[in-house]
Amino acid sequence: MDPFVTWEWCESHRDEIVIVDARWYWDRPGADAYRRGHIPGAVFVDLDADLTGEIGERTGRQPFPEPERFARAMSVAGIDGRSRVVAYDDAAGVIAARLVWMLRILDVPAAVLSGGISTYRGELTTDVTRREAADFPARPWPEGALRSTSDVATRTTGTLVDARPANRYRGEEPEVDSALGKVPEADPRRGHIPGAINVPCRDNLRSDGTISSPERLRDTFEAVGIKDASTVISYCGAGVTACHNLLAMEHAGLGKGILYPGSWSAWSRTPELPAETGDPRDASHGG
Repeated sequence: MDPFVTWEWCESHRDEIVIVDARWYWDRPGADAYRRGHIPGAVFVDLDADLTGEIGERTGRQPFPEPERFARAMSVAGIDGRSRVVAYDDAAGVIAARLVWMLRILDVPAAVLSGGISTYRGELTTDVTRREAADFPARPWPEGALRSTSDVATRTTGTLVDARPANRYRGEEPEVDSALGKVPEADPRRGHIPGAINVPCRDNLRSDGTISSPERLRDTFEAVGIKDASTVISYCGAGVTACHNLLAMEHAGLGKGILYPGSWSAWSRTPELPAETGDPRDASHGG
């Protein structure tokens, strides 16, 4: 299954897919948006409650959950691991990408709805969808798909890609995100991991919020030296929007990359690890 599908594709496969509303915001519950109106038949999956594990001092803000916890959440949502899943948000897919990537590394067919909820032209509903509980077996996260803070700190090969907006990568003042709300000072330090290159995940999108063509995406990644995703480690603020870059690389035909779930939120909470500000392409940047 391709990592991105259109609503037209969903309509032609409506009886074969589970539609998931994965909206999330910095400053308000995603469930509130779901209750105000969602695509008919969509179930709500909460990033914080269902896709995040126990938070510790240095885990980062949204660490991966234990496989058993994730399996329970999928079971409650009526996802059985065999039916195809399409997830959407109202942030051009950068939040829904987390669930989709988690499912895909477990070999569950899943995709992001390109363009999100705005591409649905029918009437939204406030009726809460409750699917019959499904049997979703707990499976370990594939070891090769994830990297820890220690792994990233000691790496000697590969390309580290930061998916955050350029201002956050450079360590500047957070701004209001038009889709996700006010970005708080969520981490103890600003900046990025030394050696990381910045490929903001929203650069993967057309002006209407749909995913760019594979050719355009390939050009974007090849412009920063990425021709094979297998050695790319993607990170962001907390391991969410980084998944969008991973799906975009796969959509571009570059293969499957690796996620650092802890991301900047974990790195910045480890005082002994260095941080860099500015843009390394600018000789005047600070370190």
